[in-house]
Amino acid sequence: MRKIIIIIALLAIGGLFLWGALGGVEQVTSDRIETTLVDKGIPQPVAACMGQRLSERLSLNQLRKLENLQAREGESEVPLTMAEFLERLRRVDDPEAIEVVGTSAAICSFAAR
Repeated sequence: MRKIIIIIALLAIGGLFLWGALGGVEQVTSDRIETTLVDKGIPQPVAACMGQRLSERLSLNQLRKLENLQAREGESEVPLTMAEFLERLRRVDDPEAIEVVGTSAAICSFAAR
């Protein structure tokens, strides 16, 4: 009985390792980013491209920081003024994440055409 439990545990650990090594976590993250961007009105081809790039270039912590771009209570869903947009960028407080989002948006917008 003990050997069976050890074998099952090793198979489970090996399966998780293999899933992670083959990009399982990255794919889930990429899909979530794509879905969120499409929900916000980004065209699907651009959202798919950005989801892939962001998941490859940013850590999960940096992706969580980007959630600060979302509208807070009393704000419109999409920033209506440059001041409101800049305030949301300041809330992110991660220059690398902002740079990756900006360059990805530009590259993906041109690539989707």
